Amino acid sequence: MELGERIKELRLACELTQEELADRCELTKGYISQLENDLTSPSIATLIDILSALGTDLKEFFSEIETDEKISFNKNEFIEKRTENYILNWLVPNSQKNDMEPVHMRLYAGGETDEDVPHEGEEFGYVIKGEIIVVLGKKRVKVKKGESFYYIADKSHKIINKSEKEAEFIWVSSPPNF
Repeated sequence: MELGERIKELRLACELTQEELADRCELTKGYISQLENDLTSPSIATLIDILSALGTDLKEFFSEIETDEKISFNKNEFIEKRTENYILNWLVPNSQKNDMEPVHMRLYAGGETDEDVPHEGEEFGYVIKGEIIVVLGKKRVKVKKGESFYYIADKSHKIINKSEKEAEFIWVSSPPNF
């Protein structure tokens, strides 16, 4: 959305004419018209005055502009990593820019993830199939199908599958770490 279009939308929501807005900001009706049609750009001071007259401020104005952020992803968009121990799928492409990073993990029988060093953040998982052992520092906890795990990642950690069957789980790190 263009700046002028957004200003016009706010002006109409306030039930103001271009002339009424111009009067409140000590501007001309022609200037407001040019601004709304993106034929001119306001200075920061003028934009602040206009937004004030429309009952908002810079922060609110720019945070309300919607983005075309993608919110749904299919398996063709997942990024896959295969090793001799597991198959890892990033469920949200480029999730490292977000606050959390969800992955789908298939851990082969007898396999284990790479050991992760202590870091800031938290990790959560839900076991879909099989059973795993979550290793957090010196602690080892068995987690079975239908159970979840959660921990603060302030100790070395990894996940092991000691069974003879593949395990499958969703694993979320916040902030991203995979």
